[in-house]
Amino acid sequence: MKSVLPALKEEITRRRVLWITPFAFAGLVAIWSRRGNRNAATAAASGAQEAVTVIQFNDAGEKLEAASLKKVVHSDTEWRKLLSSEQYYVTRHGSTDMAFTGTYYEIHDPGLFRCICCANALFSSETKFDSGTGWPSFWAPIAEENVRTRSDVSLSMQRVEVLCARCDAHLGHVFDDGPPPTNLRYCINESSLRFVPRKA
Repeated sequence: MKSVLPALKEEITRRRVLWITPFAFAGLVAIWSRRGNRNAATAAASGAQEAVTVIQFNDAGEKLEAASLKKVVHSDTEWRKLLSSEQYYVTRHGSTDMAFTGTYYEIHDPGLFRCICCANALFSSETKFDSGTGWPSFWAPIAEENVRTRSDVSLSMQRVEVLCARCDAHLGHVFDDGPPPTNLRYCINESSLRFVPRKA
């Protein structure tokens, strides 16, 4: 009987470790996530954001000059206050608009598309085309400096995510099935854009 007790205790201890490990891991992830949000909030409060160079455009779509501007950083709570629910989840959490639910994919009027979060100029109607996908599509950004890309492996797919260079808002994805001259299709969420029509 005595020889069974140490083995039984060891088995119970092993089971406890296996049972507790997932919860401990989840706790560490939560702490890390909170720390990241706190750091963003601290950076926003202190005004210690890094600078980024973007090309500025007026509302008529005329290119002005390159400018070194502070990145736009807000806490999660501040973004929720500044944006609608759809805009918040798309731009700050990488969600996607439903296809054919907006109006921008149908717009062919001359104008400029700005970031809904920071007003950075992103796309021009001059590079917009009808992709048939139900999302606003462009074959190039208005300036390469105004957007950035990164690899996106979510949903078990390999894609290239497009973000605003000034505030890191999720804009959409870029694909290599677009028209000439770039053969690219910037598939952009309407919730991340604000259309500024060109005045006659």
